[in-house]
This record gives sequence, structure tokens and C-alpha cells, in this order.
Amino acid sequence: MSGEPAVLVRGLRKSYGRQLVLDGVDLSVGAGTIHALLGPNGSGKTTIVNILSTLIRPDAGQVRVAGCDAVADPAGVRRAIGVTGQFSAVDGLLTGRENLRLMADLNHVDRGAAGARIEALLETFELTDAAGRIPATYSGGMRRRLDLAMTLVASPRVIFLDEPTTGLDPRGRRDLWRVIQELAADGVTILLTTQYLEEADQLADRISVLDGGRIIAEGSAAELKRLVPGGHLLLRFAEPAHLLAARDVVALPGRSGAVDAGPAGLGGAVDAGGDELSLRIPWDGGLRLVADTVNALERNGIPVADLALNTPDLDDVFLALTGRRTASDTDQDPQRLQGAAS
Repeated sequence: MSGEPAVLVRGLRKSYGRQLVLDGVDLSVGAGTIHALLGPNGSGKTTIVNILSTLIRPDAGQVRVAGCDAVADPAGVRRAIGVTGQFSAVDGLLTGRENLRLMADLNHVDRGAAGARIEALLETFELTDAAGRIPATYSGGMRRRLDLAMTLVASPRVIFLDEPTTGLDPRGRRDLWRVIQELAADGVTILLTTQYLEEADQLADRISVLDGGRIIAEGSAAELKRLVPGGHLLLRFAEPAHLLAARDVVALPGRSGAVDAGPAGLGGAVDAGGDELSLRIPWDGGLRLVADTVNALERNGIPVADLALNTPDLDDVFLALTGRRTASDTDQDPQRLQGAAS
């Protein structure tokens, strides 16, 4: 891959009839990272995954996966990737081990190596005891883990996970998160779509927000949260006298100016924190303000009973960027789009 991104998309466009789904999408996913793709219902996330996995062709744009051009060399892309879709690919008539064996055969995995690979995956996904049973006897989390294990039989370098934890209970989701994090630690590149903002927050090194067929924001979870106002530093005090002294130090509006030790730039920016013994200071997520504030209070002998850092969550970011909160994340069906456009 010569150091290039594991996934590189430039100017990606896709329409179904007169319905424009992707309108010049740019996306870069670093090798060995977890990249989350967030977007409202019908935003085109699954369409992107389908193009990256060579299931459909783009109308325009450059698409490279694992160093291969997805249009000119789709076979090269397919050899490098694994895909876990929104719906399970598990065969309900085969046992867990037989499902893995089938995937090994379909991917032409050497028979001698396949057995050891299958047993290792069963152990990794905690399915060894259930390997001889059919998936109908599995819990939802076990079926999803088997589905992901099937994706990994051929040791792909890049994995696309489209809504990997949909329908799982909290424990099942966290079990799958652990596996995904372990895969990335082993150098596997993962692009996932998800309707769970907590999932993106917990897993992703970088997050791209897709809306109206375009990437409208991208960054780490912390960087995206800083795009939305509302973060604050909350200081609580044990005594009213401490609160009054702290107000002078940070120059609350309506009071005398800050003393020399007061943090720069706070004048007129601080308000009461919702109870009689707390102050709320606007905070952009940086550590400088926290350090300056605490140091100023310490130098003036003002004890702080409690300090809390509060930032907007990704749902706030999503709402601010798209005008709506997250909802069900399944892209619209191309045939239905074509029918609507005709």
C-alpha cells in the first residue's frame, strides 16, 4: 500500500435516476485506524460501503481500497477486504464451525491453514463451546460475533462494518466493541457506519458526518465536540465566601475587575452554575483554561471543592450540523429511489 491511506475516496458521486445520493464525497481512512461514518437516514452511508466493496459502481470519482482501484481492479479490492452488512450472512442450517468452513472454502483459504484459523476465530469470539450448534440456538450477540468471525476467515486488511451492533443488547454491543478494538490494535483498518453516537465516540479514531450526499464535518470525537458551543468548566465551592472570592478572580459580569492572577479573557464570560455555590466558565475543550483557572484560584488561596469538565456530546454535534438528531440509519433502497424518481 506504499504508505497511502487504506481507503481513499475523491469526488465520489452516485445517483439513482434523478435522485442524487452522493454528491462529491471525499474520504480518507488511515491504515490500522477505526473510522466511523455518521449520517441521518438516507444520507448514503450504505451506498458508500457498497461502492467501496465493489458491489455497485460509482458514477464519478476516484475510489481506492488497499492500494487497488475499485473500478479498474475490483478483484484486487475483494481480496483485501471483509464486509459485515446490516443483515447477518450466517447460514441457519449450518453449525457455527461449518459456517466458518464455508467462508474459508469460498475465499480459497488453504485447507491446511483453514482449520487452525477457524479454531482461533472461535476462541477469539468466545464461540468454541457453541461451535457445534446451529445459529438458531445462539443469542443475538453470538450470531453477530459469528458473522464478524466469518468476515475475518480470509484475514482481510480492511473491514467494512455496516451497522455492526444493530439489535444487540448493551452487553452484546460492548463485547463486539472489544473485538473491533482488538482488530484495530492488530493493524486491521475498519470503516464502520453506526446509528449509535456512543459507539463512534468509544471506537473511532476519526469520524465523518455525512449529510445531503456530502461530508459536512470530520475529525476526532473531541474535535467535533469543540465545534458546538456549550462546553463549560464547572467549579463548586464548600463555602459562600469561597464562591464570592472566586467570582472576583474570574471577573464575573457586574463585579469589580479581575485581580492580576485572574485567567486572561474570562471577563464577562462566567455565570452562576445553577446552584448557589458553583460557577460555570465557557470551555472549548482545551487544557489551558483549566490550568489557568485552577492556578489563579490556588494563588489566591481559594479552595475548590469539586471541578467538572462538561462538553457537548456527539448527539449535540449531530443536531448542530444536520438540524436533526440521530435516527434509524438504514440508507434508502436503490430500487425505491429509482421508482420515486421515475
